[in-house]
Amino acid sequence: MIDLSSLEKIKEIDALVSGWIKDLAAQTKKERAQHALKVSNKDGDRRNLVTNIDRDNQKVLIDKISSLDANARFVCEEAGEARAQSMDGQVWFIDPIDGTLNFVLENRDYAIMMALYEDGEPVLGWICDVPAGRLFHGGPRTGVYENEHLLEKISDKALSDSVVIVSGRRLVVGEKPYSALAQRACAFRVLGSAGISFTRLFVGSAQAYLSKLSPWDLAAGRALAEGLGYQVKNLDGTRPNMLLSNSVLIATSSIHREVVKMVKD
Repeated sequence: MIDLSSLEKIKEIDALVSGWIKDLAAQTKKERAQHALKVSNKDGDRRNLVTNIDRDNQKVLIDKISSLDANARFVCEEAGEARAQSMDGQVWFIDPIDGTLNFVLENRDYAIMMALYEDGEPVLGWICDVPAGRLFHGGPRTGVYENEHLLEKISDKALSDSVVIVSGRRLVVGEKPYSALAQRACAFRVLGSAGISFTRLFVGSAQAYLSKLSPWDLAAGRALAEGLGYQVKNLDGTRPNMLLSNSVLIATSSIHREVVKMVKD
């Protein structure tokens, strides 16, 4: 296991992994510019894409983490790793390209995401907005940074004064409470990338994000969001199971209370 016994050690890991991700982001942009993409579908879903860069990025990050801890355990989007069966000890989460559809079709609004948890609690998260060259990193103990800039804690805005980000797929099919949340907010957005959605929360241009998220979609964003004072909970108010998909609301305390009431009514 990696030594996380002190704040200094945690900051050392943050700096080390931040360097890895910056290098990988530069390589990803270069390969994308060279049109070096091999694209396939997962599970026969034409909108669920995976590329050679997804797989290559994941392997690079697994290899680097394993060089620090030969017994490291992982929860990753792409197949191939020895998946963690519990949250005991240390678990690394990797989403090598979040927003692959955006990556392939638009070359914008995609991210590289990683997180480190210990005994089920977030320690560090990293979300790199690759096209914009912005790396959000840190966690509950270190504070949260955009590149080298320390971000301020959030203010507790109410829903009627807020911008919310929602899952477009669930909004279209009318899944509760997506439509009500979008209607009661000041404005709503659909971005197609969990990582990019989280970055909007971090900089204060949105105050809530609701979607069904896989563990690798949620882990980094949760670590950073909680570090900034957001509530990260399931719609019933429970904490997410980090080994399963969850319908999660990341929001200010006021919005959380309003949405929980909305779900019950």
